[in-house]
Amino acid sequence: MIVEATNYFAKEGLADDVLTQRRKATEIRRRLGLDPGRILVRTEGDGPDIRWECSFASREAYDADRAARTASPDFEAARKQMHTLLERFERHVYEVEE
Repeated sequence: MIVEATNYFAKEGLADDVLTQRRKATEIRRRLGLDPGRILVRTEGDGPDIRWECSFASREAYDADRAARTASPDFEAARKQMHTLLERFERHVYEVEE
């Protein structure tokens, strides 16, 4: 199993806008027939303001998901808009240890 985690560090005062934009990207994922994943909002401590995570059954499934996103003009536009709201973005991909 593969897990993708993306961390969004909002520009000052834009955390709510980042959450709104992540929700839009999640809706685009749904329209593309992709797993929406889950959105996490930081309530305390240090770290990203918003985090998105999604699990994939295999590396092939993850690669297909990435390809679908890349091929989508709507998702690409949402991604570009998101980056205007951020101080920092991180993507981490993990393999689940069984």
